[in-house]
Amino acid sequence: MSFTTILSTIDSFIWGPPLLILLSGTGLYFTLRLGFIQIRYLPLAISYLFKKERGGKGDVSSFAALSTALAATIGTGNIVGVATAVQAGGPGAIFWMWLVALLGMATKYAECLLAVKYRVKDRRGFMSGGPMYYIERGLGIKWLAKMFAVFGVLVAFFGIGTFPQVNAITHAMEDTFHIPVIITAVVVTVLVAMIILGGVKRIAIASSIIVPFMAISYVLVSLIIILLNWERVPDAVMLIIRSAFNPQSALGGVLGFTVMKAIQSGVARGIFSNESGLGSAPIAAAAAQTREPARQGLISMTGTFLDTIIVCSMTGIVLVLTGAWNNPEIAGAAVTNAAFAQGLGLDIGATIVTLGLLFFAFTTILGWCYYGERCFVYLVGTRGIRLYRLIFIILVGIGSFLKLDLIWILADIVNGLMAFPNLIALIGLRKVVIEETKDYFARLKINHHDQDELA
Repeated sequence: MSFTTILSTIDSFIWGPPLLILLSGTGLYFTLRLGFIQIRYLPLAISYLFKKERGGKGDVSSFAALSTALAATIGTGNIVGVATAVQAGGPGAIFWMWLVALLGMATKYAECLLAVKYRVKDRRGFMSGGPMYYIERGLGIKWLAKMFAVFGVLVAFFGIGTFPQVNAITHAMEDTFHIPVIITAVVVTVLVAMIILGGVKRIAIASSIIVPFMAISYVLVSLIIILLNWERVPDAVMLIIRSAFNPQSALGGVLGFTVMKAIQSGVARGIFSNESGLGSAPIAAAAAQTREPARQGLISMTGTFLDTIIVCSMTGIVLVLTGAWNNPEIAGAAVTNAAFAQGLGLDIGATIVTLGLLFFAFTTILGWCYYGERCFVYLVGTRGIRLYRLIFIILVGIGSFLKLDLIWILADIVNGLMAFPNLIALIGLRKVVIEETKDYFARLKINHHDQDELA
């Protein structure tokens, strides 16, 4: 039995029914108990993105904290991950990606609320927070907090943080612009080193500039393709929905696609993309300049909406519209490249996807460097920061030369392991989330004329 086969077996076990039920069940619980907060208060949450809170304490603005979180989420998952999900589970995987994102918005709200409530200042005066802190200070289970931190470092080193991102960047640059992998790998590694050595504020500044610009550009190009093929959109959406529940019928009896595979692929890649329930975004949320945990929770939940409901949907619909997902001879970024090239009727489509992938994946590396660093600091203290950053930079350089299949399997495994301690904490602290939410909206109703006047 090969090493890849062993990892695939472990991956299937971790992302089996227990984790899928735990993820979706946690999101469903908070959705119902918080009164569909992700739908009712989404307009309010979006308005907060453009309104600075007075008197907030933290390291960066709430928008910068969200941008750092989006930097870590909008990456290869939105371009390569969606393609691999659809190729593995059929178009129905997109439907399950939508559902897990909708439920995940409530989960993201809860975990980011807790991050602000239980955050602390480290010895250097920076805010530290996230699951390891609300597990220790809220639940009082320190060993579980350390387990989360260990898994967080592993995800940064071997999961979302390095290998999938840099591998996607270097191979996309080689396929589109014929730039040798080694050259791109060196350039990316040097640029990453220059930024991450400057700490969270430099990462936040870079993310605040790059992420909004590239996300808007990518969505606009996707919309152009959708508008050019508007008459086929209803059929594409119906295919997505039908194949989510009956792939054999929807896809003409094609072998290999099952409902379980569609669910597993959609949920795993959806979580890889938006990270709801993983416990990563709360680490960035904890650094936000705010005094209201619920307010930051609302802001943070928009990240899942923007990442999956908007950006991933663009990729998925273009893949189904063009039929590029059904080409077994290509994989990864090449599938999305082909879809955009076909959709626009121009070779420039592949260039647009490659540039989007370049910037998305690069900012994901930066965001996850910060996440892993906060977990590392929790475990060994601030003296270990230099060692952590050095290891991270080395792994970024290595990622270009690993096989794609191995990279995604390894990423899925460590992502799943990270989710378990965080979801246990969310369930254990559910009453705290509910009470904080009730208190916040009760005060908001009294001071409805100006949220910033809340005391």
